[in-house]
This record gives sequence, structure tokens and C-alpha cells, in this order.
Amino acid sequence: MRHRYSVLLFPLHIFVDVLCINAAFAGSYWARFGDVAALTELPYVTLWAIFNVSWLLIVTITSPYTFPRQLFKAFPLLRKLARLVAVHMAIIAVYCVFIEGIYYSRAHLLMTYASFFVAGSLFRIGGLVFLQEYRARGYNDRRYVVVGYGKMSKTITRFYEVHPEMGFHFAGYFDWPQPDTADQLTGDYRQLPDYIRENRIDCVYCCLPYVDNTQLKAVVDQAETLDYQVKLLVDFRGFLARSTSVEYHDFLPVLTVSSQVLDDFRVNFPKRAFDLLFSAGVLICGAPIFGIVALITAITSKGPVFYTQERIGRAGKPFRIYKFRSMYTNAEQTLPLLSQGALDHRITPWGHLIRRTRIDELPQFYNVLRGEMSIVGPRPERQYFIDQIVELAPEYRNLMNVKPGITSIGQIKFGYAATVEEMVKRLRYDLLYPRRRSFLFDMWIIAQTLRVMMQGRGR
Repeated sequence: MRHRYSVLLFPLHIFVDVLCINAAFAGSYWARFGDVAALTELPYVTLWAIFNVSWLLIVTITSPYTFPRQLFKAFPLLRKLARLVAVHMAIIAVYCVFIEGIYYSRAHLLMTYASFFVAGSLFRIGGLVFLQEYRARGYNDRRYVVVGYGKMSKTITRFYEVHPEMGFHFAGYFDWPQPDTADQLTGDYRQLPDYIRENRIDCVYCCLPYVDNTQLKAVVDQAETLDYQVKLLVDFRGFLARSTSVEYHDFLPVLTVSSQVLDDFRVNFPKRAFDLLFSAGVLICGAPIFGIVALITAITSKGPVFYTQERIGRAGKPFRIYKFRSMYTNAEQTLPLLSQGALDHRITPWGHLIRRTRIDELPQFYNVLRGEMSIVGPRPERQYFIDQIVELAPEYRNLMNVKPGITSIGQIKFGYAATVEEMVKRLRYDLLYPRRRSFLFDMWIIAQTLRVMMQGRGR
């Protein structure tokens, strides 16, 4: 594979790590005892040799210096370094126990590993920053083409446009031309092999929704001859965040997709118990505030104190959501409309205030008590807008598997949406919730929501 990884990175990593581990060993000994004379004595010479041999043995077996560009980031680099250090510590510990090495200083060993981890981390972070900047400037690049043209084909090109530090440069789309796509294509399948050879293409992305098996087989069969890598793009967006498992029928992998979220007792029971206790406490202790807000709402504009509206809950079940009314009556006489924030003439002056402080949402704790909502969860929407969102982002259906909430990640990070496009952007945050659900995560979201309320950043 052309340029799959730089031939210089592997020996450079080994050289720097060995240099760091030896400098850490000698430097820690000097820091602990004030001189390095004893390092020339047999016990420490042997330990020093074991340090180097065991490290080289570990890196030879585990090959820790080969990273795909997509994973060449700070956290994976430091995590792998930490694992290497832990394995090395275990080997040295076994060696010391085996020889009953009471001669060796534990403080010296701990200082060695600490300083080595710091030095190794600084080298990795520095190398990461350098390579990302180097690749962003157009050097050490990888050229790729996309085979099969359609809506999903553009997702991979947009990804690499947003991440120039990965060094992937787009070289064209290839497919059979159609009247509406011919101007977007660089060529067809017959021209693909010559184009790859002449332009030294490193990677070919095949979008499976648009590529038939015959063309895919041809692309794969030519990969070794033309020296390029084949990557498959499969459209799992509509269901991959659900409960999935892989079964193997002999050598054939079968993906099992469940339409229901796993009922994890450790998550659901404390979450529901907290919802009930917290909601009951808010409704009881906040009754005086509710009364004041209701009175001001009634005085400042004509109409009912509370506003109800049909929303779609878990599993597509509709329910009535309750809020303090913040708009004038009959604000939506035609089609459903989204709030335009401070510029929305439908909102009353008092309504602007209770929206900024999220006070208008407080009656929804009644929905929580009824089991229709949770305190934390993706915001419930109207069916009219759900239909539009699903057309742009099919993965929205994943949020229907969890109970909607009063507050969410999207509400904190993005806020209210004024258009369907903004609702889709907010969706990117809310999609994190089903996969990260936990009691502590809910507490963090609630704390962030209180901060937003105190700062008056709602609308």
C-alpha cells in the first residue's frame, strides 16, 4: 500500500522512547540518590538492561506505533502509551519478585516511570501537532476517490474537508453518468483504473448503496495490482445507534438490529425514581412560584395560563405537553411555526422573560410524573416537524427509543431551533444521549441547565 504509514515513524518512535526511558532511568536515580555511581554496579546494570530489552520486546510484539490517520489523536496515543508503561511495570515487578530484588529502590522505579510517561507524552503530543499542521499544509497527503455517487457519497468528502489535518485530498467521483449527475462525476467505471494509476490514488471509497456487486468486485480485484486501499461506506445511519449485536453463521457475519432500547435496570430504575422524587419536590416546593407566574401570565395578556400542545413521545406515542403560555392566543392559526426567539412578535413581553429563564417549562414536571416525559432526554417534537427532520436525518428515529425530556444536551449546547435545519443541527448533540445514558450524566445535564437558567440564555 503506497504511503500507508511513513517508514520513518516506526524507527523514530522506537529511538525516542528508548532514549526517554534511559534518560528517565538515569535521571531518576540521580534525583533520588544525588549521583549515578551505583548505576555501573552489576545489580543496576542488569536492571537497566532488563528495562531496555523488555521495552523492545513489548513494542515488537504489540506494534504500538502503527495508527490509522483517523485515530491519530491525542487520547488514543496517550492511552496506548499508558498501557505500554503498565505492561512494562508488570514485567519489571515480576522480575524484582523473582530475584527478590530488595536492592532496588521503589521510589527510583516510580520516578522513572512517571518521568518516562511525561517525556513520552510530550513527544507524542508534539509529533501529533507537527504532523497535523504538516498535513494540513498539503504534505504527506493521501489522495482518494469515491465510487458510487449519491447523497451519502458527499458525507465522506465533507468529513475530510472539515479535518484537513488528516491529509486526505479528494480526487473525484466515479459512477455511471446520469442526466442529473454527469456534471458531478470525474469519470465512469471504465475510466477508473487508468485514473487511479495516473493520479496515484491511495484509497477508493465505495458507497454500497450505489455500487452493485459486479462493480465492487472489480474495484477490489484491482486493488492489489494498482496498489490502493478499498474502504466500504455502508448507510447504517438509520439504525446503528439502536441495540445491535453480531452473530457469526460459520464465516458469515450477521448484524442483528433491535428496534427497542435495552431496558437496563441499573439505568432505568434510578432514573425513574429520581424523576418522580425530583418532579414531586419541584411541584410541591415551587407551588408559590407557580402561582405567581400564573397570576402574571393572566394579567399581562388575555388567554389561558397554561398552554398545551400535542407532542410525540417514546415509540411514537402522542401526548399533551404543558407549559406556561408565553405567546398571544391563536399564535398558530395556519401551519405550525417554530419560535424565532427575540424577534418573534407572537411572544408576549412576559413570555420573553420566562422563556429566557426556562420558567415556561416548569409545568412539564407534571408530564414527568405522568410518565410521559423524563427530566433529561431529547426534546419532544410535533409530528409535522418530525416528518421533515426524518427526511434530512433518518437517524432521528433513534431518539424515539428513549423517553423525551424537559432538558437535553441539545438544549444546553444549541438551544431552541428556529428552522428545521437548526433542529437537525441540534439533533447531532441529542444523538449522544441514548449511548451515554447514566445517572451521573443526567446530573451533569441538569447542572448545566441550571446554569443556563441563571444566565438567562434561553429564548
